[in-house]
Amino acid sequence: MTPTTLQSFIAGRWQGEAAHQPLHSALDNQLIYHTHAEKIDFDEALTYARKQGVPALMQMDFQKRAQRLKALALYLMERKEELYEISHLTGATRPDSWVDVEGGIGTLFAYASMGGRELPSSNVLHEGPAMALGKRGGFAGTHILVPRGGVAVHINAFNFPIWGMLEKFAPSFLAAMPCIVKPATATSYLTHATVKMMMESGLVPEGSLQLVIGSTGDLLDRMTGFDAVTFTGSADTAAKLRANTNLIREAVPFTAEADSLNCAILAPDVGPDDEEFDLFVKEVAREMTGKAGQKCTAIRRIIVPEQHVEAVGERLRARLSKIVVGNPKVEGVRMGALASMDQHRDVSERVEMLARGNEVLFSARDGFKPVGENCGNGAFFSPTLILCRNGMSNDAVHDVEAFGPVSTMMTYRDIDEALHLAARGKGSLVTTLVTKDPAIAAHAVPVAAASHGRVHILDRVSAVDSTGHGSPLPQLKHGGPGRAGGGEELGGIRAVKHFLQRAAVQGSPTMLAAVTGEYVRGAEVKESDIHPFRRWFEDLEIGHSLLTHRRTVSEADIVNFGGVSGDYFYMHFDEIAAKDTQFGKRIAHGYFVLSAAAGLFVSPAPGPVLANYGLDNLRFVAPVAIGDTIRARLTCKRKVDRNRTDEQGRGQGVVAWDVQVTNQNDELVASYDILTLVQKRG
Repeated sequence: MTPTTLQSFIAGRWQGEAAHQPLHSALDNQLIYHTHAEKIDFDEALTYARKQGVPALMQMDFQKRAQRLKALALYLMERKEELYEISHLTGATRPDSWVDVEGGIGTLFAYASMGGRELPSSNVLHEGPAMALGKRGGFAGTHILVPRGGVAVHINAFNFPIWGMLEKFAPSFLAAMPCIVKPATATSYLTHATVKMMMESGLVPEGSLQLVIGSTGDLLDRMTGFDAVTFTGSADTAAKLRANTNLIREAVPFTAEADSLNCAILAPDVGPDDEEFDLFVKEVAREMTGKAGQKCTAIRRIIVPEQHVEAVGERLRARLSKIVVGNPKVEGVRMGALASMDQHRDVSERVEMLARGNEVLFSARDGFKPVGENCGNGAFFSPTLILCRNGMSNDAVHDVEAFGPVSTMMTYRDIDEALHLAARGKGSLVTTLVTKDPAIAAHAVPVAAASHGRVHILDRVSAVDSTGHGSPLPQLKHGGPGRAGGGEELGGIRAVKHFLQRAAVQGSPTMLAAVTGEYVRGAEVKESDIHPFRRWFEDLEIGHSLLTHRRTVSEADIVNFGGVSGDYFYMHFDEIAAKDTQFGKRIAHGYFVLSAAAGLFVSPAPGPVLANYGLDNLRFVAPVAIGDTIRARLTCKRKVDRNRTDEQGRGQGVVAWDVQVTNQNDELVASYDILTLVQKRG
C-alpha cells in the first residue's frame, strides 16, 4: 500500500500534511503510514473543547447522551469490517481484533444501556438519600454530581487502539466531558480510522472529540483542575506523567491503568486428573497467546503446587506447540505478531533477563516458524514458557515484564506461600484462582484482593459462562493498586461519576428537592383534585401528591391474607407465642400492609400509568396490629424520560413514587419507592 500521512483532528478540522515518523506493518515491516510533522496548537484544542464541546454536550441530558452513544455504536457496528481490515496490520488475529473492534463498540452499547437505566433525564445526578441535619425537619443535606465543565485527555496504549479509546470515551461522553484522545503512535492508524468514522457519522457533537496523532507537546501543561487525565500504558510512563508539575499544581485528577505482573494460581486441591487442571492450563495458554501476549491483563506469572509443576509444564508445552503463528489472514493461524519491531526488541531483552538462572521450557527453539508471505521480516515472537523453582528468592520474575507471549511458572508449598508470591508483583490488575474448594476461595480471595484489582475464580461451573482472566467487563472495575497504577476504569456508572464533580448541598427539604429534581421527604407537596395516576407523564411534576383515606386493620384481614398467601407465621396467628415477642401481640403481615396501601392509593381506571415494574428501598419501620388504622401518602419522586415508545408507538417515561404508610398516630410504619411506566399524552 502507498504510505499516507495520518492527520490529527483538532478544533473541528483535520490537520497535518508533512510526513514525519514512519509506521510499519507488524506483519512484514513494510511502511504503511507516517505521522504528521506539524505541531498542534493545544491552546486552540482546549479552548475549542471548552467553548464548543462543553455547551454542545450540555444541550443534552444524561438520557439523550446515552441514546447518542447507542446510535454511534450501531453506526460503527455496521462498518466494523472496515476496521477489521486495518486491524490485521497491527499483527492481530480475527479473535484478537474482535476484542478490540466489537469489544470497543460493545462498551458503547453497555454504557448506553447503563446510562438509560441508571441516569436521570437532567444534568444533575442525585447521590442520595437526603439526610436530616436538624431536629425540626427544616434543615437537610445530600450530595449531587454535576458535569465538571472541563476536558478529559485520554492517553492510550498500543495494544487496543479502538477498545482503549472507546472504554474511556463512553463514560466521559455521558458525563458531558469533551475528550482529547492520544493513541500510542505505533498503532494510531487504527484509532485514526475509527475517529474518522465517528466524525463522518454526524453523531458526535461539535468539540466533544479530538484526536492527537504524535506528541502531546505542552497539552498537560495547559490543563486545569476542572479537567481530567486518564492513562493506559507502562508503569514507568505513568509515573512520569503523574509527576507533571502543572497536573500537581492544579490538582488535575489523574487515573492510571498500568501494565502489571498478573498471575494465575492453581490451588492445592486441584490435581492432574481434575477438570479444573485442564481449565487452568487452557486459560494460561490462551492468555499467553491472545493478542500475542500484548494485554495489560495477560498472565505473566503461573503459580503452581510444587508436586504438579512437571505435569503443568508438560501440558502447557503440548498446548503451546500446537499454536500456529503467522499472518492472521492465513487459514489456521492462531497467533499474530507483536505490534512493531521495537516491541520485538523490547520483549527479547526482557526474556533474556527472565531466563537468567531459570529454565526455558518452551521457546523459539521448539520449531518456531511463522507462516505467511514475508513473515520473516515481521514482528513475530514465539510463545515462551520459563520455569523458576525459587520464586521466593528471585526478584526478577516479580519485577520484569516481557509484554508479549511470555510467562514464568513458579512453585509453592502451601496456599499462603502462593498468595505471598502473588503479592510480590506489587499490585496487579487481575489474578485467577483455579480451585474446586469454596473454603480455599474464602481464604484466598480476601488476601489476593488487597493487591489485585479483580479476582477471577475459575472452576468447572463458572467455566461454562466465564469471559476469562483477561477480559475487563464494562460492568466491573478495571484497574489495580500499586504497580498497576492505583486507578479505576469501567465499573458501570462508577466510571461516569469519575468525570463528574461531587458537591454537598444543604438547605430545606423543599430547596433540596428543587435542586436534585427529586422529591425529598419533608419538602412541600402539590395536592389537587386530580389523582396523580390520572396525569400524563408530561403533566406530572415532582411533588404531585395524594394523601389517601384511612383503613382499619381487622383480624379478618390477617386471616384472609394468610389464607391467600400461605403465610401462617406465628407472629400473625399465634396469640400466645406473639405475647412473648418484642411486640407483645399479633401483628399484620408486612406484605399485607403493602397490599393495603396499594389498595388505598391505586387509581383503577386504564392509563396513563401503564405498569408497576419495581419496588425499591422497602422498610417495615413499625408493626401494624389488629385495630390499627393506616393511610398512605403517594408522591411523585422522580421522572426519567427515556424517550422510548411502546409497541403501539405511544411515548412513555419512568416515574418513581415515594410511598409513606402511617398509622393513627401519624407514625411511619412502612416506607418504599414504586417504579411505574407512565404514558405520554402524545
